[in-house]
Formats: sequence, C-alpha cells, structure tokens
Amino acid sequence: MKNQNLYSKIAKAAAKFTGRPIVFNLAVLIIIIWIVTGPIFHFSDTWQLVINTGTTIITFLMVFLIQNAQNRDTEAIQIKLDELIRATKGAHNMLLDLEELEEETLDEYRARYENLAKKAREASKAGSDDTDSEELEK
Repeated sequence: MKNQNLYSKIAKAAAKFTGRPIVFNLAVLIIIIWIVTGPIFHFSDTWQLVINTGTTIITFLMVFLIQNAQNRDTEAIQIKLDELIRATKGAHNMLLDLEELEEETLDEYRARYENLAKKAREASKAGSDDTDSEELEK
C-alpha cells in the first residue's frame, strides 16, 4: 500500500506539473531549438535520434500518468454519481454499481432507459409533462 501511495503522489504531482502551460511552452521551445540546430548538425542521424528518443520516452511515461489521472477521475465521478442516486428519493439503488456489471446486463438496462426516453418524447409531443419518475420495468 505504501508503494501505491508513493506512486499515486508522484503521479498526481507529475500530472499537475505537466498540465501547466509553462511545460507546454518549454516543450515547444525544445522543439524549436532542435529544429534550429538541424543545420548545425547537418540533419544527421544522431540529431534525429535525439528528438525521436526523447519524445518516445516522454510519450511512454505520459501514457501512464494520463491513465492514472483518468482512473482517479472516473472513480471519483462514479462515487459522486452513486451518492446522487443514493440520495435521490425514488431513484433505483440497484443502479449504484452498474460499472461492475457484464456488458449484456448493461445493454438490458440501456434498452430499458431508451424505452423510457422514447415514451417521454412521445408524451412530450402529445403535450404531457415528461418529468415523472416512471418505474423502471424489470
């Protein structure tokens, strides 16, 4: 758990740092310097290898940072949505952990809600209010 905590702290700090405009500007500056030095190094293989290696390493590491940040954000959003469902009178608590269900089960729920939406649109066209909380058919 301590290693995961350390990784999480490092990943958060790195994601926060790399997401700043100054870091983007620094990356652009590095590319400009690399381009300007092209004629000096006669556009050699080594000159090209420097930028290719650097960008490959940075891209490789950034994939893990982005995935870590996305996982945290997704989990936080899911918890917030679960709390809204739990706290809303008339909401179905069985929907709290949908992200854990199999694809077929999710498709069944999606079809039920699409059916409710279709009925609500039809009722709205007919002049009815679509703000009711019709029960989810089981």
